[in-house]
Amino acid sequence: MPVAILYREELKEYDFGPGHPFRGDRYEMFPRFLRANLGEDGYYRIIKAEPVGDDDLLKICTRDYIEFTREYYRIANVSTEWDYNSDFYKKIRKYHSLDNRAIGGCGKLEEAARLIVGQGKLAADLVQSGKFEKAISIGGGMHHARRSYGEGFCIYNDVAFTALYLMEKYGLERVLVLDTDAHAGNGTSEYFYSEPRVLFIDLHQDPRTIYPGTGFAKDTGSGKGAGLNINVPMPLYAGYDSFQLVFEQIVEPITAEFKPQIIIRNGGSDPHFGDALTTMGLPVKGFKMIGERVRKMAEANCQGRLVDFIGSGYNEEVLPHAWLALISGLAGFPLDPPEPGATPQRFQKDRALEETKKVVTEVKSFARDYWHCL
Repeated sequence: MPVAILYREELKEYDFGPGHPFRGDRYEMFPRFLRANLGEDGYYRIIKAEPVGDDDLLKICTRDYIEFTREYYRIANVSTEWDYNSDFYKKIRKYHSLDNRAIGGCGKLEEAARLIVGQGKLAADLVQSGKFEKAISIGGGMHHARRSYGEGFCIYNDVAFTALYLMEKYGLERVLVLDTDAHAGNGTSEYFYSEPRVLFIDLHQDPRTIYPGTGFAKDTGSGKGAGLNINVPMPLYAGYDSFQLVFEQIVEPITAEFKPQIIIRNGGSDPHFGDALTTMGLPVKGFKMIGERVRKMAEANCQGRLVDFIGSGYNEEVLPHAWLALISGLAGFPLDPPEPGATPQRFQKDRALEETKKVVTEVKSFARDYWHCL
């Protein structure tokens, strides 16, 4: 069965402007790279979603946040000259971090943010209806956004929306959200920290060294969600062997015990050793390995049902190769995207493996009371 790829040209409007790390050209670059390397010979189907309206956004956001955000980016498209003492600027600081500020105009950024949520909604419907076993949202994974605060280049949290939508519309009671982005998914964690129906496993760079500074091994959930929030703070420069070890020792056994009805994964290319905003050590082949392991987890636990969000990455040379490697692994494509350049000597071997073993031991010590497999 081909994989569904949710994409449309309007995604390029998700662009914070010149000089910002998150530009809309990724949404034009990757589809070209995909077609050039894989064609459309039955491997995938490009499917267009529609932006969601306020009724859907209210499932994950407060009304005042939605209304202000729509107005903010409309005005930001006209001018970025602000009176820093105005009430409007005070509201900007209340609802959005500085890294979400548009630089030099932002086109239809807020509409594109709604489209990203719409892709998650349609992906869920396609998988649950049986039309596709796997659906991948290009540009998705806005895991920093919270109910009434946008940050980390994220406006509306499509990952949280999709999980909530699956539980509300389809009555799912066991949803695995697996976050392999280099940054901790603080927004997603906040939505589900006490939710007993969602297992959230988050692999990310040591939060003492990177934004948003959350996601320590001791943070395991609360109330009815105790034990269902698994954070794996990867050491600096963690590479292929480290990620493989974490999957083998933590992700796969806990997933098998949880028995999810569907898997939602998010994360793009920013764990790569060449990324501009992170300090990880994953090569391109490591992204295919992650995709393959997630695919096998879905096949073993939930009849292959998988919704995937791929959006991050801050090295334009690396991004298309790593995204394609992820998709190839997730969908079982016979393709092994190469490194776009030479691998520096320091990354030809995973020198963080011993530190990762210590992290695995720490994570198990906090999670062991909740999981028999540990």
